[in-house]
Amino acid sequence: MLEVGCGHEGGVAPALAAAGHQVLAIDPNAPAGPLYRRVTIEKFEDPGSFDAVVAGLALHHISPLASVLDKLVALAPQLILDEFAWNHMDEPTIDWYESQHKVLVAAGHEPKGPSALSEWRARHSGLHSYETLRTEIDARYDVRHFEWRPYFYRWLEGPATESLEAGLIAAGAIRPIGFRYAGVRRETERSPAESL
Repeated sequence: MLEVGCGHEGGVAPALAAAGHQVLAIDPNAPAGPLYRRVTIEKFEDPGSFDAVVAGLALHHISPLASVLDKLVALAPQLILDEFAWNHMDEPTIDWYESQHKVLVAAGHEPKGPSALSEWRARHSGLHSYETLRTEIDARYDVRHFEWRPYFYRWLEGPATESLEAGLIAAGAIRPIGFRYAGVRRETERSPAESL
């Protein structure tokens, strides 16, 4: 398996290796070790092929997206993503996040996410939207699994934030912005002449 964008913390590569998979994880800031290589996907060269590409919160940053996805399609037949639709943050969702941030800070916690999402959006204006990601991915892969998921609990890190966020999503009070996706490479259709 190839993990793209494992970050300085190492991503899911150790868990995949512990589950018995052969794994290579890449990122310019990857940690040292046999599972890792410090390189961008754009500069990554490997003669081997992979069964799957795994990417967590990486593709929305990558540009040009189309050429990178073309490379991923050539490297492996499966794509597994843990991503987020940052542009789906609506006002009720933003209000809930920011109020939770304030509550946690008042209780002595230090959430790793920003206190104001408007400032975060201003600093990250070049990210790919959910719709752009899905258009480019769906042009190359057939979806096998998709689900919307809570996301903000990762930034808030409160003791019960994930279950609270999931409950509010289920009730329709806030929007889910996290999603998980699994797809398989679309095979090139052969012409009738090629099948003779």
